[in-house]
Amino acid sequence: MTLSEDSLTLLLLCSQLGLDDDSLKPLTLREWNPIARKLQAASLRPADLLSLSVEQIQSQLELSTEHIIPKRSGVDATRLTQLTQRTNDLQDELNRLASLGIYAVTRADSDYPERYRQRLKDSAPAVLFYAGEKALLGQPGIAVVGSRHLDEAGQECAKLVGNACGMSGMVLYSGGAKGVDTISMESALEARGTAVSVLADSLEKQVKGRKDALRRGDLCLVTPYSPNAGFSVGAAMGRNRLIYTLADYAIVVASDAETGGTWAGATEALKNNWLPVFVLEHEQMPEGNKLLLQKGALAFPHPFKDAPVKLPDWMKEKAASLPAAPNQLGLF
Repeated sequence: MTLSEDSLTLLLLCSQLGLDDDSLKPLTLREWNPIARKLQAASLRPADLLSLSVEQIQSQLELSTEHIIPKRSGVDATRLTQLTQRTNDLQDELNRLASLGIYAVTRADSDYPERYRQRLKDSAPAVLFYAGEKALLGQPGIAVVGSRHLDEAGQECAKLVGNACGMSGMVLYSGGAKGVDTISMESALEARGTAVSVLADSLEKQVKGRKDALRRGDLCLVTPYSPNAGFSVGAAMGRNRLIYTLADYAIVVASDAETGGTWAGATEALKNNWLPVFVLEHEQMPEGNKLLLQKGALAFPHPFKDAPVKLPDWMKEKAASLPAAPNQLGLF
């Protein structure tokens, strides 16, 4: 796979690939976005940074050569230049990842998921790593989120949604973890459907266990984190919004009350009006489910009485009265 010069530049600036020096850190989104705005204002592309000297970057982007402007971010012309001087190391790492079936796509690419641009705007990850069928990202689908530990109603719901996606041609979006994620994804694949898992754990490890589905093009594994990065709570929290913002609808199977990643992701999705959020409703539902319904989530009944294949139309009908989500493009 051949990456554009703009994409290579974003990988140099915003990824850990090929960086062995702990004293040199890639740019965070908070640091990259102001640089992207300055590039656009100067009618420059990211790749132009590869041919500019420190002094030219300082002049064109109005940066210092020291950690002064902006003071808190530490983004300066010298740091930008240092980050772009590891092209060979980056290419070696990209070749290694490609041998594992792992590739990169950046905000500078035309095939970057459009829904991230529209819904997350400047918060859209600058770089994504993926394995499998990239074209699945952003295709019509249903996100399923919830606990690793499910009661019987939760397990049945996860299986139902997976089956419904497989039968109706919708993509099943999940987080790739145990519990609701794995149950719904496997149900979708067993129904000859497709799935996308947004990971907060090592993409390199996950690829090894899903070779058949990846090879068939039925699955895409994607992450905004380094492909060899291990699990962390912070990564899981950051990953949740990426599940919601790819899908057309979301179903929260089980949520704790006012704590945890499922609660945080659901409340953020409701607040930003990214998509219709449904919550599994039954007599023994968790307290978090009840509170989410009070916050404006739509009730998803257990048991669901229609055939699984009718689920997308049922959700569309229930969500018809909700306001439309805003549409605005972001930066490269």
